[in-house]
Amino acid sequence: MISRLNVRQLAEEREESLSPFAVKSKQSRGRLKYEEPCPVRTAFQRDRDRIVYSKSFRRLKHKTQVFIAPLGDHYVTRLTHTLEVSQIARTIARAINLNEDLAEAISLGHDLGHTPFGHIGEEVLNGLYHRGFRHNEQSLRIIDLLENDGRGLNLTWEVRDGILNHSKSTAKILQDWGEVNTLEGEVCKIADIIAYINHDTGDAIRAGIITEEILPASATAVLGHSPSERINTMVCDIIEQSWAVRGNNAASPAITMSPGVLKAANTLRHFLFEQIYNRNATREEATRARETIRRLYHYFNKHEDELPPEYRFYSDEIERKAVDYIAGMTDQYASRLAEELALTRKA
Repeated sequence: MISRLNVRQLAEEREESLSPFAVKSKQSRGRLKYEEPCPVRTAFQRDRDRIVYSKSFRRLKHKTQVFIAPLGDHYVTRLTHTLEVSQIARTIARAINLNEDLAEAISLGHDLGHTPFGHIGEEVLNGLYHRGFRHNEQSLRIIDLLENDGRGLNLTWEVRDGILNHSKSTAKILQDWGEVNTLEGEVCKIADIIAYINHDTGDAIRAGIITEEILPASATAVLGHSPSERINTMVCDIIEQSWAVRGNNAASPAITMSPGVLKAANTLRHFLFEQIYNRNATREEATRARETIRRLYHYFNKHEDELPPEYRFYSDEIERKAVDYIAGMTDQYASRLAEELALTRKA
């Protein structure tokens, strides 16, 4: 008989049919602070829910993905990007019999630490703050400390590991990849790339920066001529090539792609850096965004007493307090606040 007292146990029993390389929730390495298990949710389901109900997750809807302050309604935001990553990761994880709940939780939390104005904001804070700034490290700081009035979300080790290690270098896909300690984390990492090289292409076409016709023919011939075709090609290829995860006798399973699809994906990604990301970084909106972040950083380093009360207690270092506050802002809030501070100075 199913009751609220054994729903979680039944879900954990179903996880026993997953791949031997999947992470089973009852085998989690645990949380920073011990908690009694939820009666109806597995540990990773509970993590997913905590992320979705967090303030940081909510603010992603008003944070830039690539294009700052776009005029249209259909441009990707940091929130819609996160949802796309989650959908792709869940599809892959389910197909190769990994823990879908873990892949989903990592995906939903992977960008919580992103700054306003996307990677431009991250770049500026990294240059200003003497300890540097990386959005994946800030994501971990949010879930360990900043959320929930300083108590953090107290997520499992596996979700924290996947979030911390999801970032890639600027090298090619699957090269200098860094280390994630679960295959579900690897799935999120590659789903992130699949999502952004497709929706950023669509946004650039929507913005009139490029046209479908100038996309590299060597890439579209392999991946497809529409975002849905390209996503489908890459997802199906990863599922097919990661066969070792589905087999019980593989010594070292890996989440990977076939040489042809990998080459095409890297070609498209390189095209995006050359034609979109690098050019977008020099646009007038990007210049204003940089000045906004700098203005806020310098102001709050001189006026600690004007930081919100909660940010005054998370560090003994004024710079760290300012970074935490600024990184959590939405684009709209950061712009409005910087304008107000500029007016106050003039007055």
